[in-house]
Amino acid sequence: MSRGISFSAILLALAVLQPSVSYAQDLEAVQLYTDADLIAMFRENTHLNRVSAVDRCQLVQDIKAQAEIEKRPTYQFLYGDMLAWNVCYERNEELGVRYMEIAAEQGLPEALEQLGRYYHEGVLVQKDVERAILYLREASSLGNLPAQLRLADILIAGEGSPYDLEKAYQWLYQAVTADSANYQAIRTRLSAMAELMPARVVERARRPLG
Repeated sequence: MSRGISFSAILLALAVLQPSVSYAQDLEAVQLYTDADLIAMFRENTHLNRVSAVDRCQLVQDIKAQAEIEKRPTYQFLYGDMLAWNVCYERNEELGVRYMEIAAEQGLPEALEQLGRYYHEGVLVQKDVERAILYLREASSLGNLPAQLRLADILIAGEGSPYDLEKAYQWLYQAVTADSANYQAIRTRLSAMAELMPARVVERARRPLG
């Protein structure tokens, strides 16, 4: 009786191993996102879908480490958003909002804008327009267009301080966009804010930012 391995046995072994090889290829390690990658995803609001549906939660340990240990604002915001909305982690709204706040405290415009929006709409937190304005004003000063548009809406509605009108007008007047919908949204709000300010203030707000 031969002790050698038959050709048919080799084929059988390969057939058994093939699903494991395919599965391993499906779970090929996902590369850690760069800050630029994350900011692009935040702006398109695709980050939660990317980490869950596309990358199948493979980076949960890395994301947590980048947020907790490396203290990178983009990852703190990502981690906070994932916790708040039960994406790849067990839901923890309080801790999620806290990590968003930490990212905002480090000046991440996307975190500032989202917190401003949440406080304005009463999402996850109690509605607080004054606090919303604080976040939106800071995000607006950093060039975040969604924050600038929302801040303008709040002021046009008669909430907040009239002293914010000039700055809000100036930020939107200096905004640059190639998107026709955003362009029209800017024009509409500029027109509405101009009606609430003296002509000399509007003229001053149109001067280039120093």
